[in-house]
Formats: sequence, C-alpha cells, structure tokens
Amino acid sequence: MIDLRSDTVTVPDQGMREAIAQAPVGDDVYSDDPTANSLEERVAALFGKEAGLFTPTGSLANQLSIRSLVSPGEELIAETNSHIVRAELGAAAVFSGITTRTWPARNGLLKASDALEIARPDSGPYLVSTTAIAVENTHNFGGGTVQPIDQIKELHAGASKLGVHLHLDGARLWNAHVASGVSFLEYGKYFETISVCLSKGLGAPVGSVMLSTKERITKSRVWRKRYGAGMRQIGILAAAGHYALDNELATRCKAQGLLISALGPKYARLVTHMNFDDAQCDEAIEILKKALVA
Repeated sequence: MIDLRSDTVTVPDQGMREAIAQAPVGDDVYSDDPTANSLEERVAALFGKEAGLFTPTGSLANQLSIRSLVSPGEELIAETNSHIVRAELGAAAVFSGITTRTWPARNGLLKASDALEIARPDSGPYLVSTTAIAVENTHNFGGGTVQPIDQIKELHAGASKLGVHLHLDGARLWNAHVASGVSFLEYGKYFETISVCLSKGLGAPVGSVMLSTKERITKSRVWRKRYGAGMRQIGILAAAGHYALDNELATRCKAQGLLISALGPKYARLVTHMNFDDAQCDEAIEILKKALVA
C-alpha cells in the first residue's frame, strides 16, 4: 500500500527508536529536560532566534506565537485558506480573543501587496486594528506552494513601516528550504515568531518548535502550561527531533548502500580512502543525487 495521505504518516526507523530509548530526560515543566532544552536551542540557532519552545503540535506552536503578537480584540490577517484560519478550529478566537481577516491568493501564493492593502493598524476606537500578519510556507491547502523570498522581504519592509508583526507558519519550511535554496537564517530575519514541525518532512513522530525572542518564549512557556501542554520527561520526544535533524539525508544514503557521517543539519562528512575506487565514486555520486532530491 502506497500511502500519500500526508507527510505525517511516517514512523520512526530503528535508529530513531534507539535515540528515543537512550535520551537523557528530566522534568520539562521545571525546564530540566536536557534533550528538550538542547533541541530548542539547536532549532533556534538554525533560524537565528534567541530561544525556542517545544510543543506537541504545530497548531499549538502557531497559537502560542500569534497570541504573543496579537492582544485580545486585535486582528491577525492571513491568506484565506491558511492553516491558522481554516484548520485550527477557531483557536485564535476561542483561546486568545483574536479576530482574523483574510486575503485570497491563487494556490496560496504570497503577494506582499495583497496583505499590505488590507492591513489596518491603529484603527482607533471604532474599527479593529491589525497587529500581525501570518505567512504559511509551504502553503498546505495551496498544494505545497513555496513562498517567494522576494515577496517575504517586501512584506517585511511594508509591515515594518506599519508597525505590524509577522508570524511564519513554517510547518513545512524544511521543504521550502530544499526547494528554494533559501537558508533558515534568511527566513529567520523577517519574522518575529516562527513555528516549525518536526513530524513533517523530518519524520519525527511528534513535535513542533516555536521560535522567537527569549521574552516571548518565556511568556509562551507559561501559556503552554495554561493550555494543558506542560510536559514532563519529553526528552524521549525531543530526541526524535534531534535524530531527524542529524539523519534525514544519512538514513536515505544508508538505505541505498552509502554510509556518510551527519555532523549537523546541513553538514555531512564524506572522506575517500585507499579502498575506495573510481567505480564506487561514481556509484556514490548517483546515490547522493537520488538522496538529495528524495
């Protein structure tokens, strides 16, 4: 059975299961889980952010992010079919008193002017004020649309002039990064808050990470607990995230007969030696080509 329902149907391989079993753990409500702490720090560093917060779901990472940017009675704007608006069951209104307004886009493709034209910050006592804009990359209901970095830059410039914050729903930002070649640090420049999923594209069984400033993350940690998502020994989940970041490429290469050393999320080590001949070199190159586009 070929299962193409979602990129969330993956299951941990043996290496990930071993990493989960061996993970050092502690009580994360007390910030004592070393594996969760190191994962939060690692993902934050990837995007040039001060801090991260592990959450069980991408929806929670989104909701914690936008409530840190938008006060009750204020407005978040997003594309009409964005996940935050269509697939999070009205959580922004239910939990945070946030109202939403949307702009339509073909296949969810971001055009900065579409968002900026409907933004209405500082609308006074009679109208709702826009305080944040959410961008989804890749766009789920748009069919996996990758948002152009030039439009993100233009949106950031316009939003900065208006005093409006930007949130990136980056559930599948790993895919956008591979498809576009835009670095995580580059994406991180333009958004006050970011959410990224470990269970989409990376194959971890559970988890997302919210990224922002230390101040916002500290406050969001309180709200995570308030929402019922204060977790204890979550290193067994965070370890899967570490493993996914370390081995996604290495696992694919190994399955095709090529062993490489994964030394980081974008750093792999391959060293030739006297027992490595020209035929094996050609074969290794072909395996790498296939693994990099998988």
